[in-house]
Amino acid sequence: MRSKEREAEKKNESEKKEKSTAQNILGTIAYIVGVCVFVFLILHFVGQRTVVNGSSMDTTLANGQNLVMDKLSYRFHDPERYDIIIFPGPEEFGQHPYYIKRIIGMPGETVQIKDGKVYINDKELKSDVYGITDYIDYPGIAEEPITLGDDEYFCLGDNRPVSQDSRYEEVGPVKRSIIVGKVWIRIWPLNKFGKVS
Repeated sequence: MRSKEREAEKKNESEKKEKSTAQNILGTIAYIVGVCVFVFLILHFVGQRTVVNGSSMDTTLANGQNLVMDKLSYRFHDPERYDIIIFPGPEEFGQHPYYIKRIIGMPGETVQIKDGKVYINDKELKSDVYGITDYIDYPGIAEEPITLGDDEYFCLGDNRPVSQDSRYEEVGPVKRSIIVGKVWIRIWPLNKFGKVS
């Protein structure tokens, strides 16, 4: 009798261990799936890593720096002047490269570049406080006043002599609907890690 009881006990213990192991494996799988879904949702709807390509935003952002873009906040409020935004540029080789530029002109405003300076509604924009090139050699289409639509933004690169931005006809004013997000955090190089203002 005792041997049968021991065998039954061993069987029960073995079954409990198998159940425990199976539960641990299922729990681990569920955890990994949950983390993957969470990361996917964060990267798809909240933030996304992007890399600076070129020198059009020097000295604020340098070529090769890695950034995290905030894709969520513009669902709750409109872009603001001086935000650094990301949007698809004109087609090149069958693709639309993403541009990183700073908002200068807001919807409904009239923007003009004359005598190397930006004018908003006939008033010189004085708030170039970001290490932005002071004098603009090439006004482009903004040589004549441009009145922005209700959903349009006039964007410039901080390194204006080399930036292809809203001054160029192929870029022009940026529509609100194509803005992908706002530059949020620089994650590489590590010595430059932090929020991008």
